[in-house]
Amino acid sequence: MVEVLVTYGPWLIMAAALFGFLMAFGIGANDVANAMGTSVGSGALTIKQAIIIAMVFEFAGAYLAGGEVTNTIRSGIIDASYFTHQPELMVYGMISALLAAGLWLVAASFLGWPVSTTHSIIGAIIGFAAVGVGSDAVAWGKVGGIIGSWVITPAIAGTIAYLIFQSAQKLIFDTENPLENAKKYVPFYMGFAAFIMSLVTITKGLKHLGLNFSTAEAYGLALLLAVILALIGKFFIGRLKFDPTADRDTHFGNVEKVFAILMVVTACCMAFAHGSNDVANAIGPLAAVVTIVQAGGEIPDKAPLVWWILPLGAIGIVAGLAILGKRVITTIGKNITHLTPSRGFAAELAAASTVVIASGTGLPISTTQTLVGAVLGVGMARGIAALNLGVVRNIVVSWIVTLPAGAALSILFFTIIRSILS
Repeated sequence: MVEVLVTYGPWLIMAAALFGFLMAFGIGANDVANAMGTSVGSGALTIKQAIIIAMVFEFAGAYLAGGEVTNTIRSGIIDASYFTHQPELMVYGMISALLAAGLWLVAASFLGWPVSTTHSIIGAIIGFAAVGVGSDAVAWGKVGGIIGSWVITPAIAGTIAYLIFQSAQKLIFDTENPLENAKKYVPFYMGFAAFIMSLVTITKGLKHLGLNFSTAEAYGLALLLAVILALIGKFFIGRLKFDPTADRDTHFGNVEKVFAILMVVTACCMAFAHGSNDVANAIGPLAAVVTIVQAGGEIPDKAPLVWWILPLGAIGIVAGLAILGKRVITTIGKNITHLTPSRGFAAELAAASTVVIASGTGLPISTTQTLVGAVLGVGMARGIAALNLGVVRNIVVSWIVTLPAGAALSILFFTIIRSILS
């Protein structure tokens, strides 16, 4: 059946490009809220400012660091050797997976549900593989790891957010002189934030640029940047002049302003790292289709990117964010719990810390679930009444539905494409 790839090759590539753009659009509409939701919810940024900042940094991450070479099969979730004698099934499947995951993400974004883009595409790939060549083609052990991560990663992020938030309360907000203590302790938070954000950017964002740091070099560089930023922070915060005779509420407001500046910086780093990492969910299957068609049916381990694929993914992410991103940003930033800049900072930093832990341990991770877990952790620190449990329930249900929804839609589209072209 390789002649199908020769006859319909250009059409198949066009379909894959169109649905790859749809998938990138869905990533922009849904996942980018992870980087910006807490900043908007806490009032550190307006929704318009957040969208502009995210557009710049997401595009930069996706285009500059989105990867020259991408794995054909996302996360090794299926065994490509099963498709060696039927390469056209891999092509149909990847096109179906992009369309299925893209549609699910757009629908979830429209409803304001923060779901996992990685789990959407993985569910879709599992669906077509299990139906196309049989369940043996799926690495079920990895699927089990993904399902386990639904509980593990939000729990880790929630615990870290809870601890960061409680430490800020005890060291700064619950003291006699919150402003003086902010001048003393905030530089340490700045240093910690710089360390974690540098690690996220180095490990997630720069490895695709050919800048391969060893683990020791990455930690050393992150530590150096952390010390520099803490010293700069200490210098500038020390120079801030506030009225010492003002009431405590004014002092609290001034401390929150300092945290608001920190949040904007962490949000930019998260957006860059997210753009560089998650654009692979859209361009990986697309690159696979282009490579298999152009190679006349041969399935390589790695798919080199054609020049137009990365910009297509980057533009798709920015378009999705600008057109539909507001809904999920509102859910994460405002509807789960009331956020202030210090609470939002705790959640953002906890999510980034969890990403670093997951990268180091090989834990399959969803940035969405990590950030939602962190926001829940901050809410829990103020008691269960501080959480909007109806919103939390809807989010958890949408997570559980994502994998089977991606799989079911993918099976439907795969069956249609195969029947048309066979």
